[in-house]
Amino acid sequence: MDQFNRKKAMSAGYSDDVLPTTEENRNWGIGNFFSVWMGSVHNIPNYIAIGGLFALGMSVGQVFTAILVASLVIAAMLVLNGHAGSKYGLPFAMLLRLSYGPKGAMIPGVLRGVISAIMWFGFQTYAGSQALSILIGKLWPTYLMLGGDWSLLGLSLPALLSFLLFWLFNVALIYGGMGFLGKFTNILSPLVYIVFGGMAIWAINLAGGIGPILAYTGSGVTGNKIIIFIAAVTAVIAAWAAPIVNVSDFTKLAKSTKTQAIGQTAGLVVAYLLFAVASIAIIVGSEIAFGTPIWNVLDVVARFDGTFAIAISVLTLCLTTLSVNVTGNIVPAGYQLASLFPKKLTFKSGAIIAAIIGILTMPWKLMESATSVFTFLNIVGGILAPVTGIMLAQYFILSKTKIDLNALYDAKQGRYYYKKGFNINAIVTTVIAGVVCLIGNVVPFFKPLYDMSWFVGIITAFVLYTVLQSVQSKGTLLEKTPELQEENS
Repeated sequence: MDQFNRKKAMSAGYSDDVLPTTEENRNWGIGNFFSVWMGSVHNIPNYIAIGGLFALGMSVGQVFTAILVASLVIAAMLVLNGHAGSKYGLPFAMLLRLSYGPKGAMIPGVLRGVISAIMWFGFQTYAGSQALSILIGKLWPTYLMLGGDWSLLGLSLPALLSFLLFWLFNVALIYGGMGFLGKFTNILSPLVYIVFGGMAIWAINLAGGIGPILAYTGSGVTGNKIIIFIAAVTAVIAAWAAPIVNVSDFTKLAKSTKTQAIGQTAGLVVAYLLFAVASIAIIVGSEIAFGTPIWNVLDVVARFDGTFAIAISVLTLCLTTLSVNVTGNIVPAGYQLASLFPKKLTFKSGAIIAAIIGILTMPWKLMESATSVFTFLNIVGGILAPVTGIMLAQYFILSKTKIDLNALYDAKQGRYYYKKGFNINAIVTTVIAGVVCLIGNVVPFFKPLYDMSWFVGIITAFVLYTVLQSVQSKGTLLEKTPELQEENS
């Protein structure tokens, strides 16, 4: 493989944000990867999703198994799709060119780095702002009554103020940079274990011990139990559909592929084991104790007796949600916008623009009921799973983990230029797999496919793209064969 010509790429207008990471900047070890996704597991939307599974009538055993199966799938996907990042130091925006072409890469890039990231950013920001309202309300009770009945687009004045304040916290973390983010997650991890462990113990005691929680059977699910279980696993994975796609934005900082593989696998499995115990204990224990279903973890926290317990719990919820919002949403949005407009935007300016648009999505509409979040998760999964399937097929099956970096950064010709900068096979596959995933949302007969959108999307795209590319390669070879025969005769 030829040595990458970094100076040539820079003279072509590429900023450092989208160039391969230099060896001296690949300094993330196992500890960094073990902790970087901690907030992505222990955050408010994930607890709400688990509450939704119980609202569907699932038992403790079914929910616990679904969480563990999902954690193994998530870890495997992060490691596999992060391989190119750790091997070549490639950011997600440039890795897309491998399968979509330099111009075609804008399509999945916008799906992940702009549309999905901004929607998720708004959702996470509102979730965090709710926790912030609880914290401020306990310290300053009259805060929750500010403005009286005044509202703006469905938000009361306290809710609006908390939303804008939490939004500012996210923006501040952007300016800290990736180095600060790594330190932030390392500090946050121990606090996560302490707080959520304490919440679980509190809920268990409140419910009268672990026995009543384990004996909880739920109201029972209706319909095909296998499909419903896979749908539950899908709901947990779908929250990771976006980070799985752009995980190379983090693995490009890895000391080695082995480092990111061990760190991410151990971190995800351990975190989800603890999350399974904590989420089940908190949600089921609270329901048993208070005699009413509580699907939103913030409603549980609000029932705590002591101000200190509420303060430390809410603060941790805010910090974990802040962590996942930056790592999973603002980082890819910033990089993607910087790659779309490399001469006008940097990572930070792109991230700020994405954060501003996130306010306009009115994310509070996504937390109106116990199951409304599933609609959002299925749509995001259906949009992004095909992109993951194509990326994995191209890198592992077709490219066999070998990438010509000079050709990848050549936006005008080369093996990855395809046809006028677009790989039509990748685009067609994205559309077809996306339709197969989401058609069940409007056609009831296909609803099982929609309920399992992430699995359906990644498998359909992986197979279809591999077949289309293989057929095209054979066709190209057949076209060249007569010319070769004529030359040899």
